[in-house]
Amino acid sequence: MSAPNVNKPNEGIVGQISNSVSNAANYVSETVQGRSAEASKEANKEQAKGNTPNSGIGDRVSGALGAASDKVDESKHDSAASANKHNV
Repeated sequence: MSAPNVNKPNEGIVGQISNSVSNAANYVSETVQGRSAEASKEANKEQAKGNTPNSGIGDRVSGALGAASDKVDESKHDSAASANKHNV
């Protein structure tokens, strides 16, 4: 998770541009990671529902736990992306 770079009062234009470019790159990275976590969460939800071939109770429990973990990751990446976007 990448924290946004904040412009300092005595930072020159080059430093400000560098921070903006870095924040933009971090925004894209966090957005992609958030979408990946979302896709994984949806796959795990289907597994938890038993909508996958040969899914036993252990597989369903594993899918439910995976979906919960992916939701936390998704929220974390979305928050980081938002912070970076507002500091571009």
